[in-house]
Amino acid sequence: MSKLLRSGDLELKDKVVAINRVTKVTKGGRHFSFSAIVVVGDENGIVGHGLGKANEVTEAITKAIDNAKKNLIKVPLIKGTIPHSQFEKFGGARVLLKPASGGTGVIAGGAMRAVLESVGVHDVLAKSQGSSNPHNLVKATINALAGMRSAKEIAKQRGVSLDVVFNG
Repeated sequence: MSKLLRSGDLELKDKVVAINRVTKVTKGGRHFSFSAIVVVGDENGIVGHGLGKANEVTEAITKAIDNAKKNLIKVPLIKGTIPHSQFEKFGGARVLLKPASGGTGVIAGGAMRAVLESVGVHDVLAKSQGSSNPHNLVKATINALAGMRSAKEIAKQRGVSLDVVFNG
């Protein structure tokens, strides 16, 4: 499993996945606030997501970026794609990720595309099933990426050489 990282010395790029306007109706009228979902990553195997809520859009995005920097994970990448297929569920969202050959590109929808581009995947086939809620899609995609294991990790865990993992 991937471990949480610190963002101190990383150069992270942020992408806003969704901004939601929330209305609270009170005796004095309507009160608007905003929530933002942001994905940050260094496009080299590190990604995180965050949620921010505030009365202004810019404040909500700033809070979301700060939150995302606290939730960074490391994802193993092989030649611009993921090491193996992965299926993950979170809430009503179901996500399927498959490695693709070079030149395929990122075949994914909105929220999943933001996560996959932030982590630095260049070739992947992805399908979101069930809910299209961006909150759950981002979390399901990040959980699927967190479950990725490289061949070296598997060989070390089994206590065998890399040749046995590939040919065994």
